[in-house]
Amino acid sequence: MPGADSSPVSPDRAFALVVGIEEYEVSHRWDLPGAARDALRFAGWLTGPAGVPPANVRLFLSPLASTPVDWGAAPPLAALEATHRPAVRENIEKALYQDLHSCDGDLLWIFWAGHGFLDAHRQMLLPYADATGEHLVHLNLESALRWWKSDNVRPTRFRLQAALVDACRVEAPRGIGTAEPGMGGAVPGRNQFTLYASREGEEAKNQAERGAGQFTDVLLQQLGAKTLDEGVQGLVEIARAMQDRFRELEEQNLGWQMPTFVRDRDWDGSSILVDDRFGIPRAPRIDQAAWDGLGELFSGRTLPDRAYDAYRYAFETAGCDVPTPFLPAAGLTEIVRDLDERQGRRTDLPLAVPFVRHLADGARQADPTWAAELEAWVASTGERLGVGAFPPPPATTGHTGLHVRLEEAGALEGGYRVTMWLHSGGFTNLWEPESPLDLDAVRLGLADQLVALSGGDGIPGGAPGRPPFRGVDRIEFDVPLELIDTDFESWKLPIGRMGKRRELGRLYEVVVRCPAERMGVSHGAWIQKWRWFMAQGGRHPEAVRALTDADVTEDLGYTLQGDDPPVCVLAEVSDPRLMDALDGVLDAGVPIAVWRRGGPPAPGGADGGLTQALTEECEVDVGRLPETLKRMRSTAPPIEEQPSWRHPLALLWDDPDCRPGSQSLS
Repeated sequence: MPGADSSPVSPDRAFALVVGIEEYEVSHRWDLPGAARDALRFAGWLTGPAGVPPANVRLFLSPLASTPVDWGAAPPLAALEATHRPAVRENIEKALYQDLHSCDGDLLWIFWAGHGFLDAHRQMLLPYADATGEHLVHLNLESALRWWKSDNVRPTRFRLQAALVDACRVEAPRGIGTAEPGMGGAVPGRNQFTLYASREGEEAKNQAERGAGQFTDVLLQQLGAKTLDEGVQGLVEIARAMQDRFRELEEQNLGWQMPTFVRDRDWDGSSILVDDRFGIPRAPRIDQAAWDGLGELFSGRTLPDRAYDAYRYAFETAGCDVPTPFLPAAGLTEIVRDLDERQGRRTDLPLAVPFVRHLADGARQADPTWAAELEAWVASTGERLGVGAFPPPPATTGHTGLHVRLEEAGALEGGYRVTMWLHSGGFTNLWEPESPLDLDAVRLGLADQLVALSGGDGIPGGAPGRPPFRGVDRIEFDVPLELIDTDFESWKLPIGRMGKRRELGRLYEVVVRCPAERMGVSHGAWIQKWRWFMAQGGRHPEAVRALTDADVTEDLGYTLQGDDPPVCVLAEVSDPRLMDALDGVLDAGVPIAVWRRGGPPAPGGADGGLTQALTEECEVDVGRLPETLKRMRSTAPPIEEQPSWRHPLALLWDDPDCRPGSQSLS
């Protein structure tokens, strides 16, 4: 390495910590196929072309059960089969701070393939395989490297240290803090080289179909058959060649990350060389006049609806990936400050400008005065800073719903009092029979309304100026608690051609609601949780809470109500505990819940649990649950043809902003 001791490194005096984590205790949504294989491939280069003795390699793997480790991939790896250990905190920290610390070597390699996050101080956090929802244990890599560069390690040892990390560098979720080992004094002449798979805020692409990380693929192509000394002395050129390759992949739409390497020259890190020879553009910052304007516009404002959508839109408009699936702060000013420190691919567009533009579009109906003020800020800031044109925010597409309210009529009358409304930009009265009805009569009445509405050009009785009627796409059953587990989505109604009976859940998004149960203290929590959901969007890592039978206790309502999230509960509970679980959901004000009618499938069911059934792109997207369940229902076999272990999925979707008045239509 330039600036380092260039004397050759003997393979016998090289040691390595190699980690690959595919499975984490926190959630199967963290599964990362290929990470263990990547670690094994790097260990194959170390013990093969590089000639490092297998006894000098500390290998830690936590592979998925579905992808067993192939120890026959390279002959030298067979020696590591007996010595490798699971990639849990105790094993790795013992190796890093005790075992390797006691070795007499010149070179320390650290290779890590798995998930990665940045904390508030931009330090790299690498969770261990035993990270759980309660305790996301992790290695703070920057702290570990500072420890290894200090006099905690004997000054005559490990003059060269290199860390290669195939992991994302996105914002850390809540629950991850920092872990700092005890620091020592600086040791002159000790050099470190760090190569990350991506820049700050970027994800590192994992090729799940190939079981490989793109960074590791390109790295091993560059290392090839190089000897250990060739690999060490050529790391800078290897990194530059990797950046060249990733630039090619980006131009071919096959990659987006850009490896970043740093070389520390002294202990305080004051002269860190960052290779940016490609001139990657950086978004400009807003000026003081813009900040002054935002100070007035944001004063006293809570997060508006779709705040995360505005945050995401800012990055998409600037031509780069969104760094996190959640907002970086709880206040508008803090979010803009975060945006102002980020990079973008347009040198004329501060990220704050499209963010505020999106806020203006979202506020146009609910608060037109504020929307106009935001638009004026965008115009004046854009003119002053020379902001070029950028695409407008995507239009919000609402849904047209048929709201069916069922209320118990009382013991003397029996049945349910029924009221139906159409919702499309406002509520329109449809039908309210004079006498209570049983559920069969409700079913027939609903069919009549749907047939009457199909193909209509306008909303019956609608007020002038309403949006054009597009047809019903959602049916909401507003019911008492006793009916919450009724399989409305399986109702077969004569609404097809020539009166053909069609299954409701295959044609419409079908949800149930219990707004009448949101009384007392749960009412405030209900509103608060929905506001949080609308601001943060549907992919925040804390938005969803999965429940099992063991979680259904008398204190469940207090547990779920404790904070803004969760806003959605996946109730993977047995039939006897289901109503207790839903009662706790309502007590806590949780607005959204998914469960299987009749309880979860028996062991061995082909579709697994709720989380697995609903997972898309590694996360349950709460905002898309109505359409997700509708799609799942429409592609499933008819209910009578489904296996005995399978039960219909039910969705509680209680939007406090979308409900008709409580008065009778008559």
